[in-house]
Amino acid sequence: MELKVINEQGQEAAKLQASDVLFGREFNEALVHQVVVAYQANARSGDSKQKDRSEVRHTTTKPWRQKGTGRARSGSNGSPLWRGGGRIFPNSPEQNYTQKVNKKMFRAGMAAILSELARQDRLVVIDDLAVDAPKTKLFAQKLKGLGLDGNLLVITDELSENLYLSSRNLPNVLVLEAQEADPVSLVRFAKVLVTKNAVAKFEEMWG
Repeated sequence: MELKVINEQGQEAAKLQASDVLFGREFNEALVHQVVVAYQANARSGDSKQKDRSEVRHTTTKPWRQKGTGRARSGSNGSPLWRGGGRIFPNSPEQNYTQKVNKKMFRAGMAAILSELARQDRLVVIDDLAVDAPKTKLFAQKLKGLGLDGNLLVITDELSENLYLSSRNLPNVLVLEAQEADPVSLVRFAKVLVTKNAVAKFEEMWG
């Protein structure tokens, strides 16, 4: 599989021979959906807490007598049917939202995403990406020169301090190291800019 490599002017400069296993895989929508949903579910903390009818604050007095009022019988205003009553199936802090995804499935899902990005010309490879100083303006100008000043994910093999500091104030740009790449970010951004060394890192991890 050949990937387009651009220069600092945003023009195609060369071709990079990449792994067919990682960048030439057929797109499996069901697998990608499962991997993305599992990744999001595993990020949930599960720390919400709701009260059941035994925990809400309420009087133990019967609201009205059992018979003769014409209303439905009621024994407690802590009932889930009442405003301010407890929940029937309350959320618990011990709630576990994690979903298991096998390593083989995760690798296949990431390969399917990368392959689809390459087919849609949303994946762009560059030799190297560096900023001389930690200035947001410099990094924004560099991206504009590459023709990638929109919604962009940047993946490098090693994140330098200058690159991190100059990119964090750009609202539509996210910079990650190759080992931190995740399926949600790859799917969410319109364009993905990857350095050559990051491609080699991908092949080492998932190829």
